[in-house]
Amino acid sequence: MTENVAMDVEVMKVIVFQLGDKEYALPVEQVQGIEKMMHITRVPRTAHYVKGVINLRGVVTPIIDLRDRFGVTTTVSSENTRIIIISEEDMEVGFIVDAANDVMDIQKETIEPQPEVVGSLEEEFISGVANIGNRLLILLNLEKVLSTLK
Repeated sequence: MTENVAMDVEVMKVIVFQLGDKEYALPVEQVQGIEKMMHITRVPRTAHYVKGVINLRGVVTPIIDLRDRFGVTTTVSSENTRIIIISEEDMEVGFIVDAANDVMDIQKETIEPQPEVVGSLEEEFISGVANIGNRLLILLNLEKVLSTLK
């Protein structure tokens, strides 16, 4: 009796971006766009990682510096610094990142739960990790990253 094995490999398309020396990934379907740095209007009495708002094509969008959100050492913005506009439920938010690297397909079977030893402030924001060749991609849990904004 021959067993018919389905060759369907579930693939997740992600946007890969950089914060310091680590690479992170977000599902491409949640990304609305990637913008160059622009003027951000400060908003008083917001969390330290909320840098303010931008007016993006007529939509006022809050901007979060992910380095500050994760407690990563803040670096000066460079020409590679980008704002990744994401959509989570009915909310649009921009994330300031060091660089937006590329778009990749990740086989879902290569995604592992976050290692227990991470032990950093960003640990609660991670949904898993994917080891692709010599790259370790950290998949973000957008719901947790945005939890204090809702």
